[in-house]
Amino acid sequence: MKILYTNQENFKSEFDKLVNRSDMDMANVMPVVSGIIADIRARGDEALNQQIAKFDRWEVNKNLAITQEQMKEAFDGLSNELKSALKVAYDRIFAYHEKQLEKTWLSFEENGSILGQKITPVDRAGLYIPGGKAAYPSSLLMNAVPAIVAEVKDITVCTPAIEGKVNELLLAALHVLGIKKAYKVGGASAIAAMAYGTKTIAKVDVITGPGNIFVATAKKLVFGDVNIDMIAGPSEIGVIADDSANVHHIAVDLLSQAEHDELASSFLVTPSAKFANDIKDEIYKILPTLSREKIARKSIDDKAAIIVAKDMDEAVELMNELAVEHLEIAVDNSLEFLPRIKHAGAIFLGHYTPEAVGDYLAGPNHTLPTGGSARFFSPLGVNNFIKRSSIISMNKDGLSELSKACMALADAEGLGAHKKSVEVRVK
Repeated sequence: MKILYTNQENFKSEFDKLVNRSDMDMANVMPVVSGIIADIRARGDEALNQQIAKFDRWEVNKNLAITQEQMKEAFDGLSNELKSALKVAYDRIFAYHEKQLEKTWLSFEENGSILGQKITPVDRAGLYIPGGKAAYPSSLLMNAVPAIVAEVKDITVCTPAIEGKVNELLLAALHVLGIKKAYKVGGASAIAAMAYGTKTIAKVDVITGPGNIFVATAKKLVFGDVNIDMIAGPSEIGVIADDSANVHHIAVDLLSQAEHDELASSFLVTPSAKFANDIKDEIYKILPTLSREKIARKSIDDKAAIIVAKDMDEAVELMNELAVEHLEIAVDNSLEFLPRIKHAGAIFLGHYTPEAVGDYLAGPNHTLPTGGSARFFSPLGVNNFIKRSSIISMNKDGLSELSKACMALADAEGLGAHKKSVEVRVK
């Protein structure tokens, strides 16, 4: 794990590599993904089944769908502790996202004109839930609950089933959510099937959920035919901390993202050189105790960095440039820093707010922009599952009041029929 000092000669070039970490090698996988999409569009279920046999190593036959009996059986088999945990997570995520709901509104002007906005859920949503290096029931909750809050009537879930098996906790979460349509299909195949439809899987209007580079590339290629949430890359965490932070706590927090994926990024920015070195030592002490040590160690060795800034002001500036997915501010007066944070997917304030609580049940969504895209993307939310329609209504007086300006603009753009459509009504 490297330590960079902002006063060292090559700092800018090294820091730029961290800022540009999002470079995904889509060019190499694009031909493969394009081929998968084209094949599924042309041959539907036949192509889908062949892709599943190739990548997930099982013959589909008639078992592509996950039945509600399987979901309930998995839920019934859980310990009471896990049943309760799923319920707590669901309730908290629902309560948070309920506050995001937009309402239809109308504004009445004195001249009789009516302006407004109509909020309507999409008809069909497709949720992609990863299942490669680990299964993530929490991702199912985070993707499904906003769609449920938005009142999407038709929700389809796709998740990979290596050798035909689906994680029991994921099945149980499907039951808790009341999902009716779920299928054992993953990767680019799942994205193509949901985007264009097959005999088994119906076409959806929006696709959300994280995945590997094949999933990300497929989402990029189908965007426009359907809507998507974002192009997500490997997970990442950034921590701004000073000497008031607990070394062991911060080291574990940095490792909590490193254990996700060899390509995950963990960043610490601190004004204390001693704290920086203590964190590095602590990370390498903890690594051998982790069940996913091999993954976490490669991430820490290749993708992690500690930056020693001259002061906290510079630390904030640098973290804003990194625009990380998860940002912890581990200082005594953390709330005072909040107005100065411009770019972050989720912000965790104080010494007792580990990123992991946001992953599971704090309430805000954990599907977040990665790779610096927090500069322009927002977390997944209810707004990803709704549409806004503008409302305009005018009587003759209202149109007359605006007609002169409207016709002048239409005339200036050389659009005679536009001008005439106003003119014939106000003559």
